[in-house]
Amino acid sequence: MIGVERGGRGLKRQFGNLVGLVLLAAAVAFFGAPAVGFFAIRSAAEAGDVQGLTRLIDFQAVRQSLRPQLSGRAQAPAPSFLEDPIGAVRRQMERNPILNAPDVDAYLTPAAVSALTRGEGRYASQWSAATPPAVGAETPKPWPRPIYWSVNRMRMVVQDQGGSRTVFTFERRGPFEWMLVQIGLPDGAAPASAPTVAPVATP
Repeated sequence: MIGVERGGRGLKRQFGNLVGLVLLAAAVAFFGAPAVGFFAIRSAAEAGDVQGLTRLIDFQAVRQSLRPQLSGRAQAPAPSFLEDPIGAVRRQMERNPILNAPDVDAYLTPAAVSALTRGEGRYASQWSAATPPAVGAETPKPWPRPIYWSVNRMRMVVQDQGGSRTVFTFERRGPFEWMLVQIGLPDGAAPASAPTVAPVATP
């Protein structure tokens, strides 16, 4: 009887350890999923895997987050028509979203997304070619650093050597599924982007 009791205790202990390991793995997966998503985006972008990127990025939400950053809406108020009629008309034309629509797609090609994950910020639009550039071992690939975490939202920042920060915001869409929904570009003016050849096709 003593042997049976010891055997039962051993089974209970093993079962308890197994349950503990399962809970620990679930917690690690729950908290680490956004970081895994970031590296998956980087890998898919370097490989030019458009389908993989569409599973990891909410392109409509990211476009909405980029437009105000590229259109320069945070400007001084336009002069009134009575004070400066020419300046007022010019400012309205500059703000016209049809005449001066920001080239958001220049930041959403696989090559540009790859550059964003490497911290190239506003200069990522220069990589708008159809094929991502060759990324070798010598290419700096800074690690993302978490700056905000909640149950349904997480922000990670990638900083280049000059201190400019690109912020990636992930949103939870399932127990262990996170998608990139926002990209925060560093402050400053966006350089003129190269012609966009192959933006990521979205459904």
